[in-house]
Amino acid sequence: MGDPKGADNLATSNPTSLSPDTPSTHIRTALESDAMAIAQLHQRAFGPGRFALTAYRVREAGEFDMRCNQVALVDNEIVGAVGFTPIEIGETANALLLGPLAVDPKHTNIGLGSHLIRAGSHAANSQGIKLIILVGDLAFYQRLGFVAVPPGQITMPGPVNPARLLALELSPGALKDYRGPITAA
Repeated sequence: MGDPKGADNLATSNPTSLSPDTPSTHIRTALESDAMAIAQLHQRAFGPGRFALTAYRVREAGEFDMRCNQVALVDNEIVGAVGFTPIEIGETANALLLGPLAVDPKHTNIGLGSHLIRAGSHAANSQGIKLIILVGDLAFYQRLGFVAVPPGQITMPGPVNPARLLALELSPGALKDYRGPITAA
């Protein structure tokens, strides 16, 4: 069901290499000490309404996987971040919920979000994670290997447009093994 080519590209590409246009930009694993800067970034990027989203309900019930969370820095300032929360789908583990993905409004449209996702997915793959789920726009995330989850196969604990529930198989064929409600692991 997934895009093995997309997953292979994530697993074998260098996720931290950015274009020559951004020489002062780099991606690294997030540190506990980055928490305040990331919270401020989320405020700038999303505002207070972000807490009402269904995906936040799952994130609030769990903890981020610090081995996979990534930050983008420009001149040593955090301007982008992606988090991953360990989840179970039904009773099957080894999956992550991607998000939030935030890029400072002054640094959008230069590929930082895609690089953050690639770096985090690469880290998740190295940790034995089989599937990454997110709520988002297929037109954007499809180029990173995400596919739409078949309607009703996986459910969130609140209202979500089923067409926006997407999956990235880090292990080819993994999506078929996941069925049921998403809960924080």
